[in-house]
Amino acid sequence: MSGNGVVWSRVRNRLRAFPERLAACGPEAAAYGRCVQASTAPGGRLTKDLCAQEFEALRSCFAAAAKTTVKGGC
Repeated sequence: MSGNGVVWSRVRNRLRAFPERLAACGPEAAAYGRCVQASTAPGGRLTKDLCAQEFEALRSCFAAAAKTTVKGGC
């Protein structure tokens, strides 16, 4: 059963580090937010794929953050 503890330790370490990694995506999140906000402002109209470029940049940043391994530890 000790192997199971090692797995959960790794998972916990990754989950604890994830908010810090996502914080690095601030510029992408802000750009996507501005696009959506501008599209939904009075007179604006949010349509499918209107902010696709900004969303893709944000998604890529999140994916890169999720793939980063925790240094020091298991």
